[in-house]
Amino acid sequence: MKGDEILIASFNDIPGSNNWSIAKPINKGWSDDKKYYIKTVDGKELLLRVSDITQYENKKKEFESLKLLINMDILMSRPIDFGICNNGQFVYSLLTWINGEDAEVILPKLDNKEQYNLGTKAGVFLKQIHRTPAPQNQPSWAERFNGKINKKIANYKACSIHFHGADRIIEYIEHNRSLLLNRPQSFQHGDYHVGNMIITPEGELGIVDFNRMDYGDPWEEFNRITFCVSTSPAFASGYINGYFDNKVPDLFFRLMALYIGINQLSSIPWAIPFGEEEVNIMLKQSQSVLKWYDDFKTYIPNWYVTNHD
Repeated sequence: MKGDEILIASFNDIPGSNNWSIAKPINKGWSDDKKYYIKTVDGKELLLRVSDITQYENKKKEFESLKLLINMDILMSRPIDFGICNNGQFVYSLLTWINGEDAEVILPKLDNKEQYNLGTKAGVFLKQIHRTPAPQNQPSWAERFNGKINKKIANYKACSIHFHGADRIIEYIEHNRSLLLNRPQSFQHGDYHVGNMIITPEGELGIVDFNRMDYGDPWEEFNRITFCVSTSPAFASGYINGYFDNKVPDLFFRLMALYIGINQLSSIPWAIPFGEEEVNIMLKQSQSVLKWYDDFKTYIPNWYVTNHD
């Protein structure tokens, strides 16, 4: 048996797997899921995600949540099938495949106007995603996120690596906790940035990897915009303006600075187990963020532009 045939045979208890002709592992991303590109004998392309059976309830919730987005006008991996495979050892999700290349690879090859326009699409898509409300029984956002802030600041202070300017970030966060009061909550993608976006051969933007989905303040999603800025500041500006239809409230910038700030603090203890290279990436990013905000003396980042002529 060839490699593909052996791999396909290992999933023979997934309905329809007898019609698969190609199964190739996808070795990218931070998820613990195993991911595979699948092609059927009649040419359909699919994405298979496989997790340990202990993740069954989490993965079921994830799959059901994707169904809530199924009628939206967004190019995304849509849910097809969910179940248990490999003699009860694994849980699988089968999704539609988006054909294209990683946005972080393609964007730098485009001119600034194209980057900005794709950013506005990312913002419009995210606004649609946020129309799905959070369950009624969620604790208040201020209660939830203040707990996260306390934990993340404590973890940063307790870790072995610190960066210059962290005290300015902590000061900004402490002065702005009141902004968390009465914030709405909605469905969240959970990891919305260029690393989880695809650009198709036709130049369309696609959204992938909803495996960190959650519910919370919709504006918290912008805490990952740091990864967009490092690839394309024009895209990042378009993303904000597209989300707000070019009418960005002042409160948004104040909250985005808070969410980005706490993310930078937590990125250091997060990176330590991954080694020196990852730590250095996060330390460098922290210094960039401090420059954007003039050591958090301002809350509108220096890369942001209101439009792109």
